[in-house]
Amino acid sequence: MVLLQTILILILVYYGVKLLLKWLTPKFLNYAVKKTEERFGQQFGNFDTHTKSQQKAQTPGHKKSRPKSNPSKKVGEYIDFEEIE
Repeated sequence: MVLLQTILILILVYYGVKLLLKWLTPKFLNYAVKKTEERFGQQFGNFDTHTKSQQKAQTPGHKKSRPKSNPSKKVGEYIDFEEIE
């Protein structure tokens, strides 16, 4: 009889813990996500103001010039391949 009670208690504890975790896991994850968002917000809070001030410092027509590649410059020799059967 003691063995049957022990098995029954173990089964009830197993399903109780399973049900409790099913209920608590979403709440814990929501809490962790909110805390992480707060930390990122505090750490990178001045990021928007910093990037906006850099964008205002540049003139609208100012662009970095890229070096133009010379298409007439010979890179190598052209080799015509033929398929051999």
